[in-house]
Amino acid sequence: FIGVFGPEVRAEFGLSHTEWGSLYLVGTLASALLLPWTGQLIDRYDLRVFAAGVLLALATACIAMSLANSIVFLGVAIFLLRQSGQGLTSHAAAVSMARYHGRDRGKALAISTIGFSAAEALLPVLAVVAIAFWGWRQTYAMVGIAVLLVVPIALWLLRGHGHRHDRHLAELHEAAGDGTSARDRTRRQMLSEARFYLMLPAVLAPSFIMTAMFFHHLTLAEAKGWSAAWVTGSYWVYALSTVVTSLAAGPLIDRLSAARIVPLFLLPMALSLVLLVPAEAAFWVLPYFLFAGMSSGLHFTGLAALWAELYGSKHLGAIKSLAGSLSVFASALGPVTIGFVLDAGGSMEGICLGFAVYCVVATLLLVPALRRPGAEQAHGT
Repeated sequence: FIGVFGPEVRAEFGLSHTEWGSLYLVGTLASALLLPWTGQLIDRYDLRVFAAGVLLALATACIAMSLANSIVFLGVAIFLLRQSGQGLTSHAAAVSMARYHGRDRGKALAISTIGFSAAEALLPVLAVVAIAFWGWRQTYAMVGIAVLLVVPIALWLLRGHGHRHDRHLAELHEAAGDGTSARDRTRRQMLSEARFYLMLPAVLAPSFIMTAMFFHHLTLAEAKGWSAAWVTGSYWVYALSTVVTSLAAGPLIDRLSAARIVPLFLLPMALSLVLLVPAEAAFWVLPYFLFAGMSSGLHFTGLAALWAELYGSKHLGAIKSLAGSLSVFASALGPVTIGFVLDAGGSMEGICLGFAVYCVVATLLLVPALRRPGAEQAHGT
């Protein structure tokens, strides 16, 4: 969504690809550094308070973006967008579904991705149209107002959450009494395991690669001679593929475990990127989004369930927030990496091929990591 505003923002502030990507990098890195602290608050505060606070912060970020009148102000607005948007809203959704739905967490996570995917399909297209009619500042202001209207809706949807949380606490207490909570791990314990570091390249790949690609899709369209409206208008393929894959993967995860489903999730993304290398006809945007969406669907559903399977739900907010922080960090590196390569004379085709190789290498590390003792035995809580 932020990437769609890139050409307008760069033009108004006189920024090159590298400068715009670097500003995005700084704001995102600041968000990543803060996320392990803000993300763990979901373990300590009522979800209704946490959700309302995050939405209010997101609305403030959108309005701040619309008012940015300097490079510094713009950087602060990007920080707020990254912290409250992709950082904490997606964190709240994933942690809540994984924590409160136990054996059905795969299906719950799959259902929760529908909203995310619908936004990926609709919001960039709507933003392009809105920018053309009203300008990028007015568009961000309207988005901020819309988010404010979501706050009371979210609180209404979370009515009765106190009873749900009490049941969750009772289940944790019961598990502690019969010894089945032994697998509840702290963030420090997770960091002491070699498995986490073998998983890390794959965990970071979707944020690093797809954020970079979405950020520069209009650059890709320009390089290929494709219509920007065609590329952004095809986001629905990505979203639909993400939703269908998530809904299909959810029951499989509940039945087989995420540790068995996740290992190959990056291969469709690798294929999607390889398809772009020789592509000349605009038609190839469709299979690109189709296969990329398959990886995205497996990522949204599988990884969120995997953290709960491997490390339990008691400290899930702290664990997921660290993984989220690292993913945000990776997502910051992606756009500036592409910008640097382009400004140095590189091509989008070479970038896509390099990203595909990264996916394959990350998969080769992930497969043995999830075959380590305890990966699949953790399933069942």
